[in-house]
Amino acid sequence: MSYKLLRALLFRLDPETAHNLALRSLGLMQGIPSACRSVGQRLTVTDRRLRQEIWDLEFGNPIGMAAGFDKNGNVAKAVAALGFGFVEVGTVTPRPQPGNPRPRIFRFPAEETLQNALGFNNRGMAAMKKGLAGQRGAGVPLGINIGKNKDTPVERAEEDYAVLFRELSECCDYFVVNISSPNTPGLRSLQEARIVQSLVRQGREITPRPILVKLAPDLEESVAVELGQAAVDAGAAGIVLTNTTTDYSLVAGADRVGGLSGRVLKQRSFELLECLAAELFGRCLLVSVGGVDSAKEAYRRLRAGASLLQIYTALIFQGPSLVREINRGLGELMARDGVESLEEVIGADR
Repeated sequence: MSYKLLRALLFRLDPETAHNLALRSLGLMQGIPSACRSVGQRLTVTDRRLRQEIWDLEFGNPIGMAAGFDKNGNVAKAVAALGFGFVEVGTVTPRPQPGNPRPRIFRFPAEETLQNALGFNNRGMAAMKKGLAGQRGAGVPLGINIGKNKDTPVERAEEDYAVLFRELSECCDYFVVNISSPNTPGLRSLQEARIVQSLVRQGREITPRPILVKLAPDLEESVAVELGQAAVDAGAAGIVLTNTTTDYSLVAGADRVGGLSGRVLKQRSFELLECLAAELFGRCLLVSVGGVDSAKEAYRRLRAGASLLQIYTALIFQGPSLVREINRGLGELMARDGVESLEEVIGADR
């Protein structure tokens, strides 16, 4: 069945129901190793030019699954089989929480955009620890995106992040500190230089894993640069740009809830990448997410200074072959420009 037909069927379902169906399907596939291998052989692009070694880990290609898809870390192996170079799970909180009331995901097909007001719905760190057991062998680096519980007071947020660093350190290859989701009250108030530095320093005392900080696209550029510099000065290994946006003017008919992701976020995400790359390129790893939907856009982000890229929303609208198409396209663009490795591409426009 072509994805165009499958999408037509899935889009008749409520977005969250369709998402859960996708997770169940991947769970079934993951339970059959031969199925995972078969899908991986079909969708994974093996091209030495796309490989990078980062944090002593091998990334077979620069395209990763963004956080938000596999919130509980149950299907990391199956997601990796879709051709990703790395996978990020979460956001996970210390204790289970249901998230916000449904409906809380909305599609805008004409704009290839999603609006989500999920609110860190997840089963908690104990369930993630169990879900990830045995999945470190997925063949790709694995990251965990972490956040505070909704009912944890902002002034005690660091306690939530500390316990997550401690309990999940052996389950992942890197952490992303999520202080930028619009769906948890008060969370974005943690986007202050002194708080960011405290969170990163605390994490570095607890875990040997690289720590990245994820920022919102709605920050003033000067503030984003200040936060990025503060994080790196405190020892952060990288910055993830960006989370979802609350600029509801980007989509006609969007309710003033949650955050928008996908194509409407493309330009703002790129602008913040360029802004932070101008100050931080070469000092830390930059991960670009938000509106990456083609090889052309991926190449633009890499040349701007991103070493890694993440997708999620575009996958919903274009289908699981998108990862393969982007990686093949990157190879073609590199051949056009006569470059032999991503190292020559990353930051070429800086």
